[in-house]
Amino acid sequence: MRLGLIGYGTIARQLVGLLTVDPTWQITVLVRPQALDAARAHARETGAPAALHFVTSRAALQSENPDLVVECAGQSAVAKHVEPLLSGGTDCLIVSVGALADVDLHHRLTLATRCGRSRMILPGGAIGGLDLLAALSGAGDVKVTYRGTKPPAAWKGTPAETRLTLDDLTQPTTIFTGTAREAATLFPKNANVVAALALAGPGFDNVMVTLVADPSAVGNRHSYEVRSPICTFNADIENTASDGNARTSMATVFSLVHEIRSYRAGHPVRGRDIGST
Repeated sequence: MRLGLIGYGTIARQLVGLLTVDPTWQITVLVRPQALDAARAHARETGAPAALHFVTSRAALQSENPDLVVECAGQSAVAKHVEPLLSGGTDCLIVSVGALADVDLHHRLTLATRCGRSRMILPGGAIGGLDLLAALSGAGDVKVTYRGTKPPAAWKGTPAETRLTLDDLTQPTTIFTGTAREAATLFPKNANVVAALALAGPGFDNVMVTLVADPSAVGNRHSYEVRSPICTFNADIENTASDGNARTSMATVFSLVHEIRSYRAGHPVRGRDIGST
């Protein structure tokens, strides 16, 4: 299988390490020109296979005719690269699902799947239960509340730093309360879980979110409650953070591996699947 990756940060590097145990993968990674030397150096140092190579333009990535492209470079990459890839007929697995909080972008991506007869796959990532939530949403009147707890380091570089000294926290502190749309916009690197809930459930404006910085947290905790006239359930998930990135759960990486392998095997995709080939 020919796999494309957009970005070569923590998630992409872990995907490469997990997938290339099988030598039949051919992986092309799109990186910024200024990041090319560092990416190649990292690949050499970690003993990446010869089937892994880097390009610096979307045109070069498309010339490799990837069967599937996985976006793992942040929300800006969704608008810049995923939309034209979908329009050109390439299926895409989107990690930064929070980008779809932008109503216009969400609409354009959906149109792109139709124009390109392609698929936009939205993984569950670090949480589960989205199949049941999606089913309940079909009956209407679904209410979802979410609480996300991460160690203070996970919130660095976010609006939380403007009003809190994160390193000095001694107890759990709420850093945000609002809708999933607001959370996905203000915390783009931390809110993909709430975006997944919104897309499977009642929408970005109808999922209420609380985000917490907890100095005693050793991982990332996701708790949510679903209420509907026909079913009620609660989920409480404690994830180990990935190495080198306190914001990302290891469960997210393995969720992506599962989606990619299912795609390769031709099995039904478990994530939200928009469009069709």
